[in-house]
Amino acid sequence: RKGPAGAGGAGRWSRPRKGGREGSMSGGVAVAREVVTPPMLWCGLWVCRGHAPYETTPSAPPRSALSQSRDRTPLVMLHGLFGSHGNFQTVAKTLRDTVPLPRQVLTVDARNHGSSPHSPVMTYEAMSLDVQQLLNRLGITKCILVGHSMGGKTAMTLALQRPDLVERLISVDIGPTTTAPVSEFSAYIAAMKEVKVPEGLSRSAARQLADNQLQPVVKDIMLCYIMNFPLFHKPYPGPALFLGGSDSPYISPRDYPEIQRLFPKAEIQYIKGAGHIVHQDKFEEFITAVLKFLPQP
Repeated sequence: RKGPAGAGGAGRWSRPRKGGREGSMSGGVAVAREVVTPPMLWCGLWVCRGHAPYETTPSAPPRSALSQSRDRTPLVMLHGLFGSHGNFQTVAKTLRDTVPLPRQVLTVDARNHGSSPHSPVMTYEAMSLDVQQLLNRLGITKCILVGHSMGGKTAMTLALQRPDLVERLISVDIGPTTTAPVSEFSAYIAAMKEVKVPEGLSRSAARQLADNQLQPVVKDIMLCYIMNFPLFHKPYPGPALFLGGSDSPYISPRDYPEIQRLFPKAEIQYIKGAGHIVHQDKFEEFITAVLKFLPQP
């Protein structure tokens, strides 16, 4: 299936048929030497290190973990709905270890996910602000964003709000459009209401029990994230890669006009045989695509 007229050619914008060739990309190879683990997470009035949240103070946190590789733009990796920073840990370590070119790699828990605090506000503007505050607190003036699904929409929102903070952007299997109707989310809401957590359990034990009870529906609902995408008028001027799975519907030809409008320097690539969770389904191909898109040393 070909993209819209004027989309920059089939090699850049076409979606391959199953069994077809992947789209091509250009770019150099650059990776990280350092992964910040456990991550430092900045969410509203809280900072989390691993599983130990504490209220912030006006002073900046220790930066020893970020003292190296300051001459290279760090990668900031944002997970998808129902995930956590751990979803990208293997990817981050692989990017760090692939070649000896120092680059920081940060993996972040979104609000209401992982070790980050809960909040009644769950908008892309709020999640973008969380990341902006994290970057400011760590003294990072520019980054490369890699976001999957919900994290991809957060990354796009940040890039469109604050292009000065984003050197380039990778959105994994999601575009800047509405992705699914609200009705498809009802199964997960119903399952959440049925979760049974006995009194007296520790928070970690209760969370694990709830996760176990929700697991049967989470995999399917991951493909049905329903949040809209904010309306923007001014495009992001930097390079962007939309990296989709050939077996996933979440970056489709109907998204191309909006991608072109908001990200005029975008490339679109599909990894053959991958579904929505591209970095799990085709790990090596995903790593290769990311490395090719990163700037040359």
